[in-house]
Amino acid sequence: MKKGLWGGVLAVLLLALSGCATGQVDDSRIIAAREAVRSGDRNTLERLADQRSGHVLEPYVRYWLLFNKLARSEPPPASELSEFLVEQAGSMLADRLRGDWVRRLAKDGDWRGVVQLYPDILAPDQELRCLGWTGRMMTGDRSALAEVALQWLDLVESHSACEPVLLATVTAGQVGPEDVWWRIRRQVEGRNPANAKLTLAWLPSGTAPNPAAFDQAIRSPAQYLDRLPPNFAINRAGRELALAALVRLSREDVRAAEGRLVRIQDRLDAEERGYAWANLALRAALGQLPEALAWYRAAGSTPLSAEQRAWRVRSALRAGNWAAVEEAIAQLPVNEQTDPEWLYWRGRALAARGREAEADALYARIAGEPHFYGILAAEERGQLFAPPVRSGSITQEQLRQAEDDPSLRRALALFRIDMRTEGTREWNWALRNQEDGFILAAARLALKNDIYDRAINTAERADPRSNFDLRFLTPYRQLIEPQVLNQGLDISWVYGLMRQESRFVVPARSSSGAQGLMQVMPATGKWVAGKIGMTGYSPTMLSEPNTNVRLGTSYMRLILEDLDNHPVLASAGYNAGPSRAKRWRDAQPMEGAVYTETIPFDETRDYVKKVMANTVIYAAMLEGRPQSLKTRLGVIGPRPAAQ
Repeated sequence: MKKGLWGGVLAVLLLALSGCATGQVDDSRIIAAREAVRSGDRNTLERLADQRSGHVLEPYVRYWLLFNKLARSEPPPASELSEFLVEQAGSMLADRLRGDWVRRLAKDGDWRGVVQLYPDILAPDQELRCLGWTGRMMTGDRSALAEVALQWLDLVESHSACEPVLLATVTAGQVGPEDVWWRIRRQVEGRNPANAKLTLAWLPSGTAPNPAAFDQAIRSPAQYLDRLPPNFAINRAGRELALAALVRLSREDVRAAEGRLVRIQDRLDAEERGYAWANLALRAALGQLPEALAWYRAAGSTPLSAEQRAWRVRSALRAGNWAAVEEAIAQLPVNEQTDPEWLYWRGRALAARGREAEADALYARIAGEPHFYGILAAEERGQLFAPPVRSGSITQEQLRQAEDDPSLRRALALFRIDMRTEGTREWNWALRNQEDGFILAAARLALKNDIYDRAINTAERADPRSNFDLRFLTPYRQLIEPQVLNQGLDISWVYGLMRQESRFVVPARSSSGAQGLMQVMPATGKWVAGKIGMTGYSPTMLSEPNTNVRLGTSYMRLILEDLDNHPVLASAGYNAGPSRAKRWRDAQPMEGAVYTETIPFDETRDYVKKVMANTVIYAAMLEGRPQSLKTRLGVIGPRPAAQ
């Protein structure tokens, strides 16, 4: 017998015995099938698929088998795939199999098959959307190219499957050279500038920069700029290479880039100068440099990206220039001006200039909404965040509908066998196009089964302004509260941070390796263990809730003490590291809200806002009295002169 088959049989036997011993539903065959598809054990997978058991996850075994067959040199007959699609019509697995089938048809060059199958995919990703366009193009439907042209701005960082149809759109004249240059610039600005090399070939013949020169400009920008030939500006290709080098150098050393821009800017046209200064201004703003506002002014009226526009506002906030804050927000597109953050900060700017009535009208548009800016806007109007009322009840019929829903039943079974990714996909699929009553019943069902992250996220989907008893849960309190008391921490802050870190999922693990309820990194756990005298530390201990909470709360206390006992700094430090939290302070004291708004890491900025808003909401619920977010944000002291 083959090694893979022995492994499959052994897994089935062991798991079957385990199921019998515990009296639980026998999940052994499903788990064994999952392992077989992961390891490529085709024989075991086929044998398990033949053993129909009536398990709620039976469709997964059949899906895995069909997925495996689609990857083989000889794919399964269309009738076998179609049979599954008919039997599982409307399910997430049917949609996934249809997508897998489209990918295989595209690989085989069967574009007519792609065109026939693609329209029935309910949730296509970018790769599938591009394959759908390519199929239509390859079968003579040129309207696909017009659709791609309309999506041009959203396809900068695109899947490789998009390249043929993007090139065809250029070749057909649906987009022009300026659009191609725009794409090249956006790719150069991104994290993978080498992607722009492919786009260079889409430019009209004789106008593209030399690929070797492009490589040098990207890889050694300072050296490239210092060796610019005297005639570099005689054509657009030469000027664009200089701009690319400036953009890449600004990511390394923005002041060095500024010196080189000053040296060559007279040889650039007005649009090119504005583009260069806008890029340098963004880097200066992210680096919290005082030159940022001046460099934004130097960019003039050049069109700014969404990121550049946002950081123009933030650089003015950082400088305490309320007139510049108001001006920068007024120049945002109308749809961006109505974002809660800009409504709040524009109100603050107006109030700072004595226009209180106008400011209050802006605050009123978001005051009372239970998020960072809504809570702050309400405080500007003299309203603290009050303990929320309990959410409305659901009927037994609504709960029964949720319990009987096929996707939710499969999701619960997937969570039971620790297939959280698949379980979450099934759960979210079940909520598509559903009314709030069903969604809220699903949240109650999740809580009933101790699936806290789904309870929280689902209740927010039903209504982000209510359902606080579902959205702000306090599980594991008997485990958490003693550690909080031992460390002298605010339990509302601990719950606010933990909710943001893991949504109370014990086996949560991030892509960076953080683990558990408090998402402790193995190295951090080792350091904290040494600080608190914990012996025998091992990274595997992070999966134990009690140890994880002990180490996480100890770390909160340690960084809180190291960061002026300020929860904003400590929250930023917990996410991005204490040294960064210190470095993001200013030479002068600043509001905690301004510090938070100007954190240069998107993830950390959003994290701190949510942790602090969570803290206020938890405090109102746990203490039963109104709470002030402004008080908790406080004032951030200046960084020491040595920093």
